[in-house]
Amino acid sequence: MSTGSVAAPGDRPGLFTRESVSWIWYDLGTTGFNSVVVTFVYSVYITSAAFGDVDANSQALGTGGYVAAAIVALLAPVLGHRADRTRRPTLWLGLNSTIVLALIVGLWFVRPVPDWLWPGIAMLVIAQIFSEFAAVNYNSLLRRVSTPSTVGRISGIGWGSGYLGSIALLVLILFGLVVPGHFIPVPGDDAQNIRAAMLLTAIWYLAGMLPILIVLRDRRAGTGQPVPVPRESLAEAYRALARTVRRIHRESPNTLRFLIGSALFRDGLAGVFTYGGVLAAGTFGFSQQGVIVFAIAANLVAGVATVALSALDDKIGPKPIIIASLAVTIVAGLGIFVLHAGGAIVFWILGLALCTCVGPPQSAARSMLARVIPPGREGEIFGLYQMTGRALSFLAPLSWTAFIALGIAVTGGGPAQYWGILGIVVVLLAGLLVLLPVHAYRTPEEAGFQVHDGLTDGVVEGRTP
Repeated sequence: MSTGSVAAPGDRPGLFTRESVSWIWYDLGTTGFNSVVVTFVYSVYITSAAFGDVDANSQALGTGGYVAAAIVALLAPVLGHRADRTRRPTLWLGLNSTIVLALIVGLWFVRPVPDWLWPGIAMLVIAQIFSEFAAVNYNSLLRRVSTPSTVGRISGIGWGSGYLGSIALLVLILFGLVVPGHFIPVPGDDAQNIRAAMLLTAIWYLAGMLPILIVLRDRRAGTGQPVPVPRESLAEAYRALARTVRRIHRESPNTLRFLIGSALFRDGLAGVFTYGGVLAAGTFGFSQQGVIVFAIAANLVAGVATVALSALDDKIGPKPIIIASLAVTIVAGLGIFVLHAGGAIVFWILGLALCTCVGPPQSAARSMLARVIPPGREGEIFGLYQMTGRALSFLAPLSWTAFIALGIAVTGGGPAQYWGILGIVVVLLAGLLVLLPVHAYRTPEEAGFQVHDGLTDGVVEGRTP
């Protein structure tokens, strides 16, 4: 079976195989980058008063999000196409992951002074970009490690394991580097303990990325030999991408609507985690220690919910899970805005409600798409999935920043960070509305695709759903 083919139900009778476990392990180890660096530790650190005005720092973080979104939107699909074309997704996964690893190590040098604000944000942005590129390659391997009857569960277990791995890392950071009497002998002056958390995260990340690179290394089917690398210019890759988009628009507009709708709600859900820690510290008065404790609880409920609902994905389909989750997040987000004066207890209750519903719809969206991609185009279509996500992912940081500015104007210059949650709610609502009329299918044939040679231009043909 080639790298991009769909496993038949009898090919891998077990849910946990050597391949699927290595794939899940990658999520378990590398998701710590999102939890520790992007959300709950480094982002809180880089937007703190040590780097200048808190509201201005939060807006700077949002600006960095625009840049990352634009670059990923421009390059993710063609890089996915190249990975398909060369049939070397694992090679590209390894290269992109290694760059992320190096940048995480580099965050150790970001000292708590205003001069380090923009260099610190720049390193974060570049790491996020290459993490998104790695996600294209990683997601494209889902069909390789699953069968049509297990794809939902494996996707959900992988996503949920990422949260559980983040919990373990956050607990280690909390008791090893943050609480008084922490057992790792790193002093707290000059924020050395927070910066050391980046080094610990890098070690965790490395442990997560190695197994998949070994177990799923690229080989030509049936030969055990490395796959040859055909040459293709960047312009040729973009032309192939344009042909794919035209065919999807002409022959499966339902898939295109799903890509747009999922891009919107995934951006909103990413905003929940990206700005959750910043909001906890800036609006609800959480200390760095308090933010990490909340992060542990948030990852726990998110992980348990994602794994628990993964079985439902295979039974009732992914769309009901996505719809219900988005409805809860919208209500909880509005509750945080209205009740923000209630203090930390409000954020604990409604923030955990938000986090419970962050993982299930993202895992379900991944499995919903994986079911209908024609063999041999996994990287390219997941590249489009990443591109549409990032093409619209300026919306969450833009809405966050714009609503903070609106809040400053309405309150006459008073603390207005909590207004940012309204921007996230708007993006989530838009995604929900676009997704509602989208049909969910379980196979490429149901979706209207006729499967041909995955590396030819005829890969996307058939009826319109």
